[in-house]
Amino acid sequence: MKTRVEEKIGGESLWIETGELGKQAAGCCLVGYGDTVVLCAVTGGPPRPGIDFFPLSCDYRERYAAAGKFPGGFLKREGRPTNREVLISRLVDRPIRPLFPEGYRDEVQIQAITMAADRQNDPAVLAMIGSATALMISPIPFEGPLASVRVALIDGLVVPFPTEEMCSHADLDLIISGSDAGVLMIEGFGREVPEDVVSDTIMAGFEFIKQVIALQKKLVEQVQPEKVAFEPVQPGALYETLRSRYYDAFRTAKTTVGKLERAAAVAALKEQALAELMPPEGQEQEAAFTIEQFEDAWHELERRVVRDLLLAGTRPDRRAMNEIRPITCKVDVLPRVHGSAIFQRGETQAMITVTLGTPRDEQRVDGIIDEYSKKFMLDYYFPPFCVGECRPIRGPGRREIGHGALAERSVEPVLPSPEEFPYTIRIISDILESNGSSSMATVCGATLGMMAAGVPIVNPVAGISIGLVKESEEQWSLLTDIIGDEDHFGDMDFKVAGTPNGVTGIQLDLKAKSISEAIIRTTLKQAREARVEILKKMLSVIPRPRPDISPWAPRLLRTKIDTEKIGALIGPGGKTIRSLQEKTRSVIEVEDDGTVTISATTLEDAQAALRQVEALTASIEIGKIYDGRVTSIKDFGAFVEIFPGRDGLCHISELADEYVSSVSDICKVGDAMPVKVIAIDDQDRVKLSRKIALRELMQKQNGGEQEEGVAQQQSPPTHQHRRQGPGHRRR
Repeated sequence: MKTRVEEKIGGESLWIETGELGKQAAGCCLVGYGDTVVLCAVTGGPPRPGIDFFPLSCDYRERYAAAGKFPGGFLKREGRPTNREVLISRLVDRPIRPLFPEGYRDEVQIQAITMAADRQNDPAVLAMIGSATALMISPIPFEGPLASVRVALIDGLVVPFPTEEMCSHADLDLIISGSDAGVLMIEGFGREVPEDVVSDTIMAGFEFIKQVIALQKKLVEQVQPEKVAFEPVQPGALYETLRSRYYDAFRTAKTTVGKLERAAAVAALKEQALAELMPPEGQEQEAAFTIEQFEDAWHELERRVVRDLLLAGTRPDRRAMNEIRPITCKVDVLPRVHGSAIFQRGETQAMITVTLGTPRDEQRVDGIIDEYSKKFMLDYYFPPFCVGECRPIRGPGRREIGHGALAERSVEPVLPSPEEFPYTIRIISDILESNGSSSMATVCGATLGMMAAGVPIVNPVAGISIGLVKESEEQWSLLTDIIGDEDHFGDMDFKVAGTPNGVTGIQLDLKAKSISEAIIRTTLKQAREARVEILKKMLSVIPRPRPDISPWAPRLLRTKIDTEKIGALIGPGGKTIRSLQEKTRSVIEVEDDGTVTISATTLEDAQAALRQVEALTASIEIGKIYDGRVTSIKDFGAFVEIFPGRDGLCHISELADEYVSSVSDICKVGDAMPVKVIAIDDQDRVKLSRKIALRELMQKQNGGEQEEGVAQQQSPPTHQHRRQGPGHRRR
């Protein structure tokens, strides 16, 4: 039986429907807003033997048919997930994961598919709403409700479910998830927005979340799902034994300075505990527990020790709660590359390389959205050696794609406009060492690298991650610049990037069920204090962008021509533009709006090409003198090229003031000749005069004091052996 609920939120109605499609799934629903519709389905399965984690998989896909399009390329079928699909899959996963019972190990799979897209309303937030709703109406023990909303801050007004056009000029664009209790996940980007404005926008978005939750609850009441009972496994006797015997030693091991040293101390204590509790080899006595049970109990003890330390104000590396680890910044660390930098904070190290390219290097992006070009790309790599591990090296995983996108969009608001800086920019962040918040180290390093490369950014950007350990609404502590253990055993990873003026990027991930408004506002304030301190360290190394780009980078010049002149520049079959490129050793690219971008290895070649382009596409002005070149000679005059590919006729009577019996007496093919445009007829034919050009140039040279007759006497002499006869032309 089909069940549908609907409510107008923002400019359109949000509706959720279930009972007709996907009946063999544990839960399935359609979610729609405007003409965008997403199908969401969840299924569950038995736990895999021996796993010690929750095997939740979230997969978002877009069908090109949703937008009435065919996939590009040779294969007319959707293939591996695009970066956009991966990022939305992560958005679906992050707020859902904390709302499963502690210790739940059953297989859960969530799939969201965009079935219709109007290219205005975002399917990502519909996939998030639909996935949570499908879990709520399924038997799976999901601790909902959970809803999501996208909000945009436009001219001081918070708009729910904004269109793509609205988001393109919004000051702040946020996706927020939350439960009845509070906020669960945030991801968004802004144009240097002050922290108090960000907090106000988040809380305004939370009010819209409550409306979506009310709609979900209405659907659940009508469906009446029967939930599977799940009892979390409580720590047993083994945990109590470990706690009573090794708690104090564990605290000592966990406060060892240095990541590797700390890990070694914990590993040694673990071996000691196993040796003391397991029967010696060769004895027939059975152990009272399995290795898997020991691992679970040991992990729980480690979690308890770390949290107790943090709640007491003691961090594993013995820093103060708001203290940033030591920072090292360097630029110009690599030869030949267009820009390079190293940013190190504690045991997290990012190597940055910057490449400047031409418009040909732009990334074309296609999908159910309108195709567009990216002039700025940031790619993040996390090789296994950066955490001392051995594992297969394959393509970028979801985490690498997600961290790269966060850093890219956090830096993007401070980039110069294409008119000011027409280069395509690519940044690579190689994480060489990691112990917490490598994405924010990438943001800092990217800023240093671009300034070293001569990219005229508006303001420097830095980022920091704030952690949280929370036992109750009253008992919680914030941690500035979290390390790996604090991230793993803590309750929050709240990343904030921005300039001295405000926030450019924000990402919140929680392990707790929610956080309050007080935590959000305090976190943003603490993040700003840390960001300002980091920016001071960065600017002490390179205070502003370099005045010029690297000598190894291509030189770009840009001009704009009349669109009607594009054909003249390209020429028949591209002949003219190819000739210009060969002569000037440059690459010339022409856009439909008349923008011409010239790239060359040297500035001199680029300027030479620019002069040729401007000459070829300039409009001919009547009364203007041009430096021409004779291209052909006829009995009645000479054809003179005044622009590449554009010539005019200088009639024999216009060659000189005195009588001219033969054009060849005055000039030959290839001669340079000043000429003045005296007319352009209805057929766009240009009439030129050499004698008037010479006369005016002479007057200009002599300050206009000489009479015309004197100027005539000083004009270049013609050949002396002229013959006058019936076959010769007269002036």
